[in-house]
Amino acid sequence: MKNRNTLMPDSEASHGDFRYPISQNKIAELLRLKAKMGDKFPKVGIFVVSYNASSLLVETLNRIPQSLIPLLHEIFAFDDFSQDDTYELTRELGFDSKWQGKFFAFKNLRNLGYGGNQKLGFRYAIEKGLDQVVLLHGDGQYAPELLPDLLYESIIQNKKVVFGSRMMDGLSALKGGMPLYKWVGNKILTHIENFILNLNLTEFHSGYRLYSTEILRLLPFELNTNNFHFDTQIIIQCRAAGAEIVEIPIPTYYGNEICRVNGMKYAFDVVISVFKYRLHQLGVLFQSRYQIQESVTYGFKSSPYSSHGQILKIFNPNCEVLDVGCGPGLLSQKLSQKGVKSTGIDFESQKNVWSDFDSYIQDELEKAEKLPKRRTFDCIILADVLEHLRNPSDLTRKVRPLLKTHGKLIASTGNVALWYMRLSLLLGRFNYGKKGILDETHVHLYTLDSFERLITQCGYQVDKVKVTSLPFEVVFKSTGKNQLLKLVDWTYYQLACLWPKLFAYQFVIEASVKNLETAQCEGRIQPSSGAVDK
Repeated sequence: MKNRNTLMPDSEASHGDFRYPISQNKIAELLRLKAKMGDKFPKVGIFVVSYNASSLLVETLNRIPQSLIPLLHEIFAFDDFSQDDTYELTRELGFDSKWQGKFFAFKNLRNLGYGGNQKLGFRYAIEKGLDQVVLLHGDGQYAPELLPDLLYESIIQNKKVVFGSRMMDGLSALKGGMPLYKWVGNKILTHIENFILNLNLTEFHSGYRLYSTEILRLLPFELNTNNFHFDTQIIIQCRAAGAEIVEIPIPTYYGNEICRVNGMKYAFDVVISVFKYRLHQLGVLFQSRYQIQESVTYGFKSSPYSSHGQILKIFNPNCEVLDVGCGPGLLSQKLSQKGVKSTGIDFESQKNVWSDFDSYIQDELEKAEKLPKRRTFDCIILADVLEHLRNPSDLTRKVRPLLKTHGKLIASTGNVALWYMRLSLLLGRFNYGKKGILDETHVHLYTLDSFERLITQCGYQVDKVKVTSLPFEVVFKSTGKNQLLKLVDWTYYQLACLWPKLFAYQFVIEASVKNLETAQCEGRIQPSSGAVDK
């Protein structure tokens, strides 16, 4: 995330004892660009939210720089069913000729809450075809004089999401009247959110924001809360969408406005929101509000405590491996580097598969009609495959005749009895998602006992069971060099080893053919020696 620290005033407007800069130079540059672009200039909307703010709203709106009006397409105020005359005053203000017919006032039919009001306004901006929408509070807490600075970052600097931050300039927020306990709370919460989300914002809790409607269209913001932590949830959605957030410094003002936020409840809701996002990324909790991208891709997990890391430890050079359900070939490159000869099989055409396989077979795994006919493999891998099949035992039996005498079957799957799954069931929740243990494409879900039973019933004996840690590196997009993350990964892995059925994210089973003599009588050729490290 980027910060913009320069804010050079060309003129000033007062509010109480404070003086706020109005950057006429930036307005002039925007006006020149508008003259040059004509109808192609972005359509900018100012979205004013208000609730019982009659004593402050008119003053706040009148502070919008007059020289900025030609740059605006519309100013629209949504009153959230105020019990005073806020809406009536706002509506009257709209008849003033200084707004050039661009001011519109609306009153919600019922109180929707802070988040609910934003949902309505953002949807309005999208449906009206606006390109940029600025959220402005009607109580004057955020300086309208800085609207040009937000628009400059968005239009001239081509930034899609711009936030005003009260915390960028050291202790200036305290000088602006922010109570010390709020300043400390803001700092602590922001630090927690930055740490968990791997961001670098100076403030998560400012309500002065500009969004490009291009970004808003990507975000399922209407699934967010109607309460005050809506602002946190939409930041998380921006992160999930890969949207860059730019901050500019804004002054702090605490006057006669009424604070309607329950601080402790708000802090709790914020922390829970960021944790839920991480659990969603881990695949142990599905949150539809954070499902931004429809396409799901899986990458290679380099952690030694991941399923990939555990599987790779098994092989010696010169093995011959059949990778069933290989996908694009996540394991093939690493296997090749170890001198392992691999054959891949999956339904994808070969053009979508990496070239590290020695050979590749395109086949539908439910039928598995194109499996090799000879006992040629030291190892057969069924990595995160069986849970996707309607009849997993059929494929597991079909590959058994392909193993050499001392060959190994390596199979992995998620642990549906993970601690979080148990807690979710206790609370009556069982939500499928796009990936993880409750991947919506999973036909079967396994505990350790049921997974071992599947393997043994298909004619194998379980030799070893390995466990995996939670996929921290995937969630935090780690390159494997972060020492703190490596410590967390190792610590959780120790828990999984200590109590596998409760803490293991996945199980990796090593198995061998249970009764080789009976298998040979079924018509198989005489086996040759294997080369798998037991």
